[in-house]
Amino acid sequence: MKRLALTLCALLAACGTPQEQCINRSTRDLRTVDRLIAETEANLARGYALETVTVYETEWNWCHSHSKPGEPPRPPHMCLDREPVTKTRPKAIDLRDEARKLESLKLKRQELARAAQPLIAQCRAQYPE
Repeated sequence: MKRLALTLCALLAACGTPQEQCINRSTRDLRTVDRLIAETEANLARGYALETVTVYETEWNWCHSHSKPGEPPRPPHMCLDREPVTKTRPKAIDLRDEARKLESLKLKRQELARAAQPLIAQCRAQYPE
């Protein structure tokens, strides 16, 4: 399911105009820092972080055995299988460290925003809409 979502996102990104693609390339780091700022602010508001972990749970599934050439097909049967399940769980954080990280990210965002302005202008000049 994740692969399908990533593929669809990649296709949608590829559908943007050349100007949008250029701006997206030029502001990739800025968007990443924006996402990290939002995550850090949410952690501070909650008082803890959320971490995503994958655990494996045993489930009954239908299994198909391959038959040898010339033999009749074997019927499907039930078997135990391990399925990955993604869960979110709370994680303790040092709130002072998180606040320092947020301030650092905000400073980095200002720096990246200043650096991105001429690149965005260049993209707009190179690919007018």
